[in-house]
Amino acid sequence: MIKKNIPNTITAANLFTGAVGVYFASQFQFEWVAFCIVLAAIFDFLDGMLARLLKVHSEIGKQLDSLADMVTFGFLPSYVLFQFLQMNDAGILSFTAFLIAVFSALRLAKFNIDTRQSEEFIGLPTPANALLLGFLVFLKDYEKLGFLFETPSLLIIAVVFSLLLVAEIPMIALKFKNFNIRENIFRYLTIIMAVVLISIFQFSAIPVVILLYILLSVIKFTFFKRN
Repeated sequence: MIKKNIPNTITAANLFTGAVGVYFASQFQFEWVAFCIVLAAIFDFLDGMLARLLKVHSEIGKQLDSLADMVTFGFLPSYVLFQFLQMNDAGILSFTAFLIAVFSALRLAKFNIDTRQSEEFIGLPTPANALLLGFLVFLKDYEKLGFLFETPSLLIIAVVFSLLLVAEIPMIALKFKNFNIRENIFRYLTIIMAVVLISIFQFSAIPVVILLYILLSVIKFTFFKRN
């Protein structure tokens, strides 16, 4: 009984961390929000891994995972964007940010019933989207990127990334069946790119890493065979 509930406990930790992140976002403490998203992403990875290792997959675990992800990787990043818009006195336009939450719910619902997503994703995964939006705050340190935090840019980000969540665009999944370089070249490139950029630019690199991940996915599935 204990063994069966270990993955669900980790999933609950994901949900708890997302709820804490919402509190930090309400206090405009966006660096702490970013930390919560990373921690939740780790929990999200661990619950699936443990379920496979312990062979305790369950329907309730699958549904709980989606509900937790909806809070942490759906509502939380949309609320961060909403708070950015509120700081700009965007008024009613601020509510555009909640499109992220709506399309995240659609993304998660589609994932649960889409058998095509066992080896690759279709549409931008919600954790990747949450990481990009959650770590936008670290780009404020770069004066030339200040335009990203102006109202028109934030509205465009809300709409574009909402659509990317449900777009019929294949995305790389970091799931290795083997370690063959040729078969996994784009997975290795994604990981190497992330390590190099984060080691150089620290947290501010994460939004760039997600954008490059999207670009690599488009290149892979447009010009190369799926593998």
